[in-house]
Amino acid sequence: MKESPLRLAILGLTHDHAWANLAELRAVKGARLVAAADSHAPLRARAKREFACATYADARLLLERERPDAVLIFSDNAAHVPLTELAAAHGAHVFVEKPLAADLAGAERMLALTRQHRVRLMVNWPIAWWPQLQQAVSLATSGGIGDLWQVKYRAAHAGPREMGCSRYFSEWLYDARRNGGAAFIDYCCYGAMLARVLLGRPTRVTGIAERLLKRDLRGEDNGLLAMHYPHALALAEASWTQIGHLSSYFTFIHGTKGTLLAEPGDTGRLLLATEKEPDGKAVKVPRPKAHLRNASAHFVHALKTGDAFHPLCDARIGRDTQAILEAGMQSARKRAAVTLKK
Repeated sequence: MKESPLRLAILGLTHDHAWANLAELRAVKGARLVAAADSHAPLRARAKREFACATYADARLLLERERPDAVLIFSDNAAHVPLTELAAAHGAHVFVEKPLAADLAGAERMLALTRQHRVRLMVNWPIAWWPQLQQAVSLATSGGIGDLWQVKYRAAHAGPREMGCSRYFSEWLYDARRNGGAAFIDYCCYGAMLARVLLGRPTRVTGIAERLLKRDLRGEDNGLLAMHYPHALALAEASWTQIGHLSSYFTFIHGTKGTLLAEPGDTGRLLLATEKEPDGKAVKVPRPKAHLRNASAHFVHALKTGDAFHPLCDARIGRDTQAILEAGMQSARKRAAVTLKK
């Protein structure tokens, strides 16, 4: 890429994660936010007020006038596809918030578009920037705990509205067409992605998606996704009804020589249990390099250097994650295991 600062634009502001990412982007050297597009006037006003960028009601007009080098997409999941199509056609690299799309067809369309136009595609998973999780993935994939035989991740809270999501965000999270589902797609996606990175593609999946408590919700408020491998198992748990934070966002990785537990958050610990230390002990977690501390820094670094995206953010992994989720939803409807298609 050219040495001058990258010109970035944001397409869509209805995902609440946009604001923290934009704040991080402001601190990244070698990049500048030039414009934001969204159909909602209050969101455009906030972007202009907080980040002093040009604003547009229409993404197409933004791309035609501003010609950004790359875009960050923070729309509903279904809109990832048309926005990626617009951006890629203008030669702009693309960053989307997890998951890659609302369904597998959309995910595959996005990969095809970015290959066609020779631009790069990154999927941001917020947990990817937790230092202890990066270290856990590194240890696990390098054989540090032997052969892996189980991965488990639980994502849970009381619900989008209950936890204070904006009305713009909640509106599409509760819309199965725009989200791709409800709690299952929103939160089982994390465990599915981690399983794909650590264990590969499962041979079959079993999904459970149920509305247990939220009678005003059309979709599921809880979900379980079991991923079957020849010599391993993985489990993703999702809940929009959990009271409190106990058990939420913990990662468990089991190997033949040890067990890793990664606590949640930016300052969580990484614990390792072995035969000699069955109760576990804290593993020293190094401070990540600057480009591995947040999504914006990583995206800009990869574009300017040509380096690969972190495996957790690889779009091909995102595509496979979408396939796992889709098979899980099919399984939930059939109430039977589903063989994963290639």
